[in-house]
Amino acid sequence: MPTAPSEPPRDCPLCPRLVDYRRENARQNPDWFNGPAPSFGDPGARLLVAGLAPGRTGANRTGRPFTGDGAGWILYETLLRTGFATGQYEARPDDSLQLVDCMITNAVRCAPPGNKPLPGEEATCRSFLTARIAALPRLKVIVTLGDVSRRNVLKALGLSGSAAPPGHGVEAALGGYVILNSYHCSRLNTNTGRLTPAMFEAIFQRARQIIES
Repeated sequence: MPTAPSEPPRDCPLCPRLVDYRRENARQNPDWFNGPAPSFGDPGARLLVAGLAPGRTGANRTGRPFTGDGAGWILYETLLRTGFATGQYEARPDDSLQLVDCMITNAVRCAPPGNKPLPGEEATCRSFLTARIAALPRLKVIVTLGDVSRRNVLKALGLSGSAAPPGHGVEAALGGYVILNSYHCSRLNTNTGRLTPAMFEAIFQRARQIIES
């Protein structure tokens, strides 16, 4: 039986609404990436960071997760501080940033209108998330950014979306991995103080602790 792909094709046709949105973005901005954003990082990673979906002017524009939007600054600066990245993040895919023992992916790979994928789109894209997790042979910890990511990771592991409770800093050993929840590092959360840099860094310090134990 052939192995399911962990990355969708560049012209993935599976979600009609997202295909239409992708084409409209390409019409307006033909120099943007405008496609399913591929996962980024170390294929031998023990840490997987799972986001929600590419931002229209972030990964949809640049082709690299969390690159070019506000959330990327706090995420990549935190990964640099906690030893999961080297180089320098300059909000473009050809900067010197490299991930170390870490990979970043999204539950939904195409940018959705209003940053809100539909449940059916989450379900359709989930096979790529399942395969992405399975393709990381050394994986120990999955950090979920936000509640949608948490539910999708659990379902990708064949579990109920409620198998682990929500909440920042909540962790659960499930499916052979430790699932570690964080609030999403969106500008909305960071600007309002719901998520502070210290709170976010603590998540990755905890991930480091688990990985090294």
